[in-house]
Amino acid sequence: MSPEEWTYLVVLLISIPIGFLFKKAAWTFSYLLFFRALSLLGLPTPTPFTNAVQLLLTLKLVSLASEVQDLHLAQRKELASGFSKGPSLGLLPDVPSLMDTLSYSYCYVGIMTGPFFRYRTYLDWLEQPFPGAVPSLRPLLRRAWPAPLFGLLFLLSSHLFPLEAVREDAFYARPLPARLFYMIPVFFAFRMRFYVAWIVAECGCIAAGFGAYPVAAKARAGGGPTLHCPPPSSLEKAAALEYDYETVRNIDCYGTDFCVRVRDGMRYWNMTVQWWLAQYIYKSAPARSYVLRSAWTMLLSAYWHGLHPGYYLSFLTIPLCLAAEGRLESALRGRFGPGGQRAWDWVHWFLKMRAYDYMSMGFVLLSLGQTLRYWASIYFCIHVLALVALGLGLALGGRSPSRRKTGSQATSLAPEKLREE
Repeated sequence: MSPEEWTYLVVLLISIPIGFLFKKAAWTFSYLLFFRALSLLGLPTPTPFTNAVQLLLTLKLVSLASEVQDLHLAQRKELASGFSKGPSLGLLPDVPSLMDTLSYSYCYVGIMTGPFFRYRTYLDWLEQPFPGAVPSLRPLLRRAWPAPLFGLLFLLSSHLFPLEAVREDAFYARPLPARLFYMIPVFFAFRMRFYVAWIVAECGCIAAGFGAYPVAAKARAGGGPTLHCPPPSSLEKAAALEYDYETVRNIDCYGTDFCVRVRDGMRYWNMTVQWWLAQYIYKSAPARSYVLRSAWTMLLSAYWHGLHPGYYLSFLTIPLCLAAEGRLESALRGRFGPGGQRAWDWVHWFLKMRAYDYMSMGFVLLSLGQTLRYWASIYFCIHVLALVALGLGLALGGRSPSRRKTGSQATSLAPEKLREE
């Protein structure tokens, strides 16, 4: 057989397993592998900006496919029952056309930085009955004011503690306390950069009135309204409503920095993507355990971010931390009085931040060698601490995080503003 015939045969054989993949999985998620392997095929490597667009496109198109599927299921139920139940919350009115799909996919709002939003949210924006009554300026100013401060803190911290220092041999000649401390300002600079980017992206949404819903609709980041709220029938009624932009809220800076647990920290970071992961990955994970479902979700999240080993090392450390804090907390915290529980929460918060500092190094160093080199230089301290905490929790009879009552512990060290979880 000639080389061309062998190639032809290989393509035919590959089409067999791909058929099973297409039947049960989303093509856009599979396309990421091809998109990121272009350099292996001798094609130009996509720019970081192109990659950012592709990340959001993947989320949007998977979500849109699910919304269309929900519409078909609702239509079948109506046909089977013989009567219409009227419009359901979040349900599409009809299947989007090709032009509608392209318009949603490449809408300028959030195209590179997010936030992620469903097609239903995009449609509600286009069909706002009285867009002039939707406030923009004041919500924008309330959201934007911390961004300059965060930007200055990013520039200062990244200048004083450059990431490139960790890649140099001289760094590993420093004393252990210096190496251990360095991950704190690195993660601080990492957070400040994303705080600025996401706040500015949210402000772009707010300026256009994108994602605005009445407060009574109790909208959630990424998902949109959770309660049905009829559209206002007049301009006066529209102007009298109180609106929020929770649907396009991508970061809760206070919650990220001051929540107590690793588990809560994930809720406040990249919130619209967290909703997507919970909706389309976590719920369909091939396991019942909270920790195992979280591990599956983190694995897919790492894949979504890219093929760099540092992503997988960091994201797959999270389930270990979740299991450790869950078992140990359920075994010990309830045995203390109010003062002891407050002290526990402070220590828990401190360790949570150090865990995220530690994991962020894989996220920024990216390579397997660089990440493991840094972690080895601080003796894999978070992995060791998590394993010790998990073992102690198991020995003391701590329950699995999936069976714990989460309402017994405050999620921050100081009173937060009221928010719907």
